[in-house]
Amino acid sequence: MISEFPRVRFAPSPTGYLHIGGLRTALYNYLFAKKTGGKFILRIEDTDRARFVEGAVENLISTMNWSGLHYDEGPGIGGEYGPYIQSERLEIYKEHTEKLLESGKAYYCFCSKERLDFLRDGQKAKGEQSVYDKHCLKLTPEEVAEKLKDGLPYVVRMNVVANQRVHVKDIIRGNIDFDTNTIDDQVLIKSDGFPTYHLANVVDDHLMKITHTIRGEEWLPSTPKHVLLYQAFGWEVPVFAHLPLLLNPDRSKLSKRQGDVAVEDYRAKGYLKEALINFIALLGWNAGDDREFYYMNELVDSFSLDRINKSGAVFNLEKLDWLNAEHLRAKSDSELASLLKEELITIGEYSDDFSDELLEKVVVAMKERVKFIKEIPQNAGYFFAKPDSYDEKGIQKGWKEDTPGLLTSYMQKLKVSLIHLKKIMKLL
Repeated sequence: MISEFPRVRFAPSPTGYLHIGGLRTALYNYLFAKKTGGKFILRIEDTDRARFVEGAVENLISTMNWSGLHYDEGPGIGGEYGPYIQSERLEIYKEHTEKLLESGKAYYCFCSKERLDFLRDGQKAKGEQSVYDKHCLKLTPEEVAEKLKDGLPYVVRMNVVANQRVHVKDIIRGNIDFDTNTIDDQVLIKSDGFPTYHLANVVDDHLMKITHTIRGEEWLPSTPKHVLLYQAFGWEVPVFAHLPLLLNPDRSKLSKRQGDVAVEDYRAKGYLKEALINFIALLGWNAGDDREFYYMNELVDSFSLDRINKSGAVFNLEKLDWLNAEHLRAKSDSELASLLKEELITIGEYSDDFSDELLEKVVVAMKERVKFIKEIPQNAGYFFAKPDSYDEKGIQKGWKEDTPGLLTSYMQKLKVSLIHLKKIMKLL
């Protein structure tokens, strides 16, 4: 039975970096959980061993923590429904696969790659949709047992019944119907013994009592397969919400070919986490007004799934830069001074001579002129180091015969003014 309190999950694959779209998915799940008093779960879907990247899990968790998306259950902190890493749940998937095989909802497939390629090429040549032809479903139990005994490689496929309709309810997209004649007999267990996303996702969401499956639009075509699996197990189907795509300015799908897509890239460039979260939240959602500046707690208060748009959201870097400047200026001078100190240490220009008082004076002077903390040492290095060069052409252009005399006279006047100022200060 699904939990009476909302339970949502972010379930990334550890294939490298955290995609900016993944951050938005995690954020929307987090905001929904916090708004409704529910739980936000992190689950690592690492069953695709060919794409697994060493260290990716640690990097992903570190990036989420930096972003302020702290999960209630998951790797490192545990929970009632663990383990939360799929490669540690293989026996669970095996057990549930056996139930599907026994009920006839799934079957063994021993077809070779060559046969599958031949089948696919033939269907493509005829302009037909590429689907498995249920060849191995015709095998007798004795034939299946013999092939298993002989150690032939196999996969386990879902047995999709033809001429049926699958109804999907989606908070964002409404009610959608799918024809089972267009749904392939999806592989559930691969030849390496690991489950595919489809089986592991459904089993884990059910056992972890997930109430709302909030994920990217790219998973919408897979949803009828998941609904069929829920029905095959006799389980209640969660509420679905498929988020709109993130788009480049030319409205193509956001990709690394046109710019950075990793959260780590934006962090390295000096974007504030508050600005990045604020920006990502507005990529496909709004509160129904023109407001654009938010802190995390304000996003939680304003968020609702029914305010998410269907259409793709354009990734506008200029708006992100503007938000970064706004969040920078909204910070206290002491916070900015701490960030400036960190930046100076990072670039190797920090000195013990730089007091907190000095750094605060610098940020007061510069914060209205920059969008990033790193721009302060870049544009105003004179605060931190004596000049080691000068513009010779500029000197030649502005230097006159009487310049030395004028400068000497000016210095004398400054000294006299300083003496008078000291006398006044003593009188006070």
